[in-house]
Amino acid sequence: MSVSTDLAPAAPAASGASSRQPPAAERVYTHVKQCVLDRRYEGGMLLTEGELAEAVGVSRTPVREALLRLEVEGLIKLYPKKGALVLPVSAQEITDVVETRLLVEQHAVRKSSDPVRAELIARLEELLEEQRAHAGAGDLTAFAVSDRCFHAAIVKSTGNEILTRLYDQLRDRQLRMGVAMMHAEPDRIAKSIAEHAEITEAVRAGDADAAADAVRRHVTWVRHLVHGDVR
Repeated sequence: MSVSTDLAPAAPAASGASSRQPPAAERVYTHVKQCVLDRRYEGGMLLTEGELAEAVGVSRTPVREALLRLEVEGLIKLYPKKGALVLPVSAQEITDVVETRLLVEQHAVRKSSDPVRAELIARLEELLEEQRAHAGAGDLTAFAVSDRCFHAAIVKSTGNEILTRLYDQLRDRQLRMGVAMMHAEPDRIAKSIAEHAEITEAVRAGDADAAADAVRRHVTWVRHLVHGDVR
């Protein structure tokens, strides 16, 4: 399947405004990456240089540059004279992300201490309200972003910058998996909000064991995708 070209080409830049626009390759990169993350370009879809150039309103040269960058990131696979295949999320990738998240997030939630707890709880409650609003509006992509921010806030609260940067490397995979899960099982959105509330309450109570257990149950749910329980 090739990518649809019903997206309008980018409007020509106004006189004097071109210097304020991102480079063409960056615009293509951002467009394709966002479409992959929010499933407008699904796994298994074949993207062609010509169609992407038309969709973004650029020549083919920056398209090639952007696609090479996306291939390095593991989102697509380039096939000469054919195009770029959007790679599906593999079972191994899901397993690896879950394992990494458990190691980082359970450690982080156990390290939540009194000096940062009040600030962290306030941030988690703010994100919970965001998630309820996005869920009510049916905006799955915005919900996935807020979901990811919820967990990132817990990791950031450790004050460990190296750990935070390591966790940030999971961002794109988390967003893509999050949107995929919500498409597969819409009821999961309400469950996710309830589990986030449970994590927040455990942090508020200073119960490290309960918080770590709530994180474990919440994060490992995605393993159902590996076993085909969610389609």
